Amino acid sequence: MLDDKLLVWKFNRGSVNALSRIYEKYRDDLLRLAAALLNDIGDAEDIVQDVFFNFAQSAGQFQLTGSLKGYLATCVANRARNRNIATHRRRTNRWNGNAPVTSNLETPDQWLMNGEELRKMSDAISKLPYEQREAITLHLYGRMKFREIGVLQEVSIKTAQSRYRCGLDRLRLLLNSEVQK
Repeated sequence: MLDDKLLVWKFNRGSVNALSRIYEKYRDDLLRLAAALLNDIGDAEDIVQDVFFNFAQSAGQFQLTGSLKGYLATCVANRARNRNIATHRRRTNRWNGNAPVTSNLETPDQWLMNGEELRKMSDAISKLPYEQREAITLHLYGRMKFREIGVLQEVSIKTAQSRYRCGLDRLRLLLNSEVQK
């Protein structure tokens, strides 16, 4: 936290090195978060780049009030939500909502492990309602507290916890049905 405050202080005074260190420090975590929310690595990379581009433009006026990682994760989650809404609208307009569309693209974790279990997990997560997927992803990948997730999703802490718990329960059901096949 102190390291982040020092980096932000240097960043606000025009240090390109500080911006670079912030980017290197959080890029991979934010990319995993975006990939899990979008299930599309190309879109995830675009979103992370957009977030850092906008962050870079705030140099000299950025005020850190909490966790820098939490702030950046919130920015990524908001952009992912907006991208999902826009994608859903385009698909609904194009196909009138008759055909569900899923992505088979790999997330960064899948590149590393390339395992069947991880593919099944990714497929199962992509079948969750977006609010549950977002709560799980923000808590596990983004390391956000339920209070922060509640603020981001504009719901109570209990609702954020419920979305997380219900999402995990649904994941168990989906994955257990895969095992029984």
